Amino acid sequence: MVAPPATIGSGVGWAASQIPNQYTDPDRVATILAKLGKPKAAKYLKGKLPTSKRTRSGDLGEIIGAQYATLELGFRVVERLRWKDHREMSMRGDDLVGVRASTNGTLELLKGEAKSRVRLGTATVTDADDALKRDRGRPSPHALSFVADRLHGLGEHTLAELIDDAQLISGISQRQVVQLLFTFTGNDPRALLRANTTAYRGRVKRLAVGLQVSEHQAFIAKVYSKAIADA
Repeated sequence: MVAPPATIGSGVGWAASQIPNQYTDPDRVATILAKLGKPKAAKYLKGKLPTSKRTRSGDLGEIIGAQYATLELGFRVVERLRWKDHREMSMRGDDLVGVRASTNGTLELLKGEAKSRVRLGTATVTDADDALKRDRGRPSPHALSFVADRLHGLGEHTLAELIDDAQLISGISQRQVVQLLFTFTGNDPRALLRANTTAYRGRVKRLAVGLQVSEHQAFIAKVYSKAIADA
C-alpha cells in the first residue's frame, strides 16, 4: 500500500486519532479530565508518549499494524502499549496478537510482527521471519495469557474464555493461526516481502503487508505532534 502525497495530511490526522487509546485507558483520561481539567489530562497523555524517534517509529508501526489486523482482518487486538514498563522501552514478545471467533464459535488467532524502518532491509525481514516461526508459528503462551487477562479486565469475557479453553483444555493447532508480517517503511518493501512469502514453507498461513510512506520520519513526527496538540 503506497500513500499518495495528497493523502498524507488525512493519514496524519487518522493516525494521531489512534494514539490516545493505544497508550491510555479512556476511562482513566476521562477521570482526570473531570477532576483536574483539560491541561492536566493533556499532561497525563503527553507523559505516556515516547519522545525518541526510534521508539516512536516502532510504536507507530505496531499501532498501524494492529489497526490493519482489526479493520481489514477482523481480529480483536488488545492495546498492549498501555502496559509498557517505560515510555521509551519496547514491549517484549509478539508484536501483534489478535483473536476472533469463527462462524462456528471456535477460536482463531493472529500472530504478527510489525517493523517500521526508513529503509527496509533483508536483515529486518529475517528477524521478523524468525520471530513468526517461534512456538511452532503460534502466539507464545505468555502473550496469549496476557491478552486473555486484558480482555477479562475489559469485560470481553467471551473472547477471553476462548483463549483460556484453548490454552488449558483443547490446545491450539496451527490451522487456527494466521501470521501477519507488517511493514511500515519509506522505501518500497514489495521485493523483500515477496521473497519472504515465496521462500516460506511453514504450515501456518502467512500474510505480508507493506505500507510505504515516502517521508517516513516526517510522517511519524507529525503524528505525535498532532496527538499532543489535539490533547
